[in-house]
Amino acid sequence: MLKLSAVCLKLGEKTVLNDISFALHNNEFIGVIGPNGAGKSSLLRVVQRSLTANSGQIMLKQRALAQYKTAELARTLAVVSQNPIPLFALTVEQVATMGLLPHKSWFEVNHSQDQHQVSQALNRVGLADKASQLIDTLSGGELQRLYIARALVQRPALLLLDEPTNHLDVQYQHQVLELVRALGIPALACLHDLNLAAMYCDKILLLHQGQQYAFGTPEQVLTTELLQPVFGLACEVTTHVLLRKQQVTFLPSQTGTLC
Repeated sequence: MLKLSAVCLKLGEKTVLNDISFALHNNEFIGVIGPNGAGKSSLLRVVQRSLTANSGQIMLKQRALAQYKTAELARTLAVVSQNPIPLFALTVEQVATMGLLPHKSWFEVNHSQDQHQVSQALNRVGLADKASQLIDTLSGGELQRLYIARALVQRPALLLLDEPTNHLDVQYQHQVLELVRALGIPALACLHDLNLAAMYCDKILLLHQGQQYAFGTPEQVLTTELLQPVFGLACEVTTHVLLRKQQVTFLPSQTGTLC
């Protein structure tokens, strides 16, 4: 679905991404982790082409990303951003319907099939009963699910998410990632919480100062040897007894020794 080969990005004199190479296959959910400033959001912006890589190659559905026209790319990629543009005085249904825009020409009206598609998306994210409500009445978790519904209406081949759980309560963090996982759409997501990445992602890309520090399964990437130098703290990685997933605990610097 998506393949990056030796991708580099410079902004001015600063190298933001350097030699990034990985592949995302159909139905995979890949999490991008790393400290603030590691290049996570910049990587997503390169994939969605709001930033242009200085070198390297990006293939989307076995075709060079640069070959896609803007409208075609909008029909292929859907983006759920960390700080979406504020929308006021719109209903839940109206926001979800915005996902149809890449598929419509100017002044083209929506048909019953379009309405069915919007209804299906809202039902899938559990918001069908709130279709007529104004979006400022939604909770944080509901709002994020609405943006995912809008992305679903786009019928994307690939879903990009920039910190989709940021500022959400724990319940909604899991709710949103469970939803992304259940969609069956290939997804690339920047995640701040390593334990959420361990629980929901098939593979993890660890970035450090713009470099690809590690890429692989959660078991391969979430290790003390890899995490400690990147995050600058001693840590302990264990396996949850019930979930059989890695759990990362960072230790205060006063503990001194590494685990």
